[in-house]
Amino acid sequence: MLTTDTDATVVPLQSDEDVVRLRQKVRETLVQLGFSLVDQTKIVTAASELARNTLRYGGGGEARIATISDGARQGVALAFIDHGPGIADVELALTDGYTTGGGLGLGLSGARRLSDEFELQTAPGEGTTVTIKKWKPY
Repeated sequence: MLTTDTDATVVPLQSDEDVVRLRQKVRETLVQLGFSLVDQTKIVTAASELARNTLRYGGGGEARIATISDGARQGVALAFIDHGPGIADVELALTDGYTTGGGLGLGLSGARRLSDEFELQTAPGEGTTVTIKKWKPY
């Protein structure tokens, strides 16, 4: 898991400027791995949504960016970690259109659709960690 990965690039998420910085670092990583422009756009969009959620609902936190491999496959893994209030109803939070903050309600569900793998760990009062992975096609 990326929460303890020493090879991960850690980006603090405390302000909107940090979200911009994260987007740039994610794109740089994807370009280095040779991802297509379409896949770059998908993952940068997912990263932006999850980073904004980390700020808005988790009170800030951090993102971790790591390159991953599985045999010949290469990809990127992103983890978004906060120590906020957690998510009381995960199923509801993953429903398109659900929001507690006045947005479009597409952050979590949209990020899940844009990535190849999606994992959410949360508990009320203990924060939230969302990890997404995108694999480069062969």
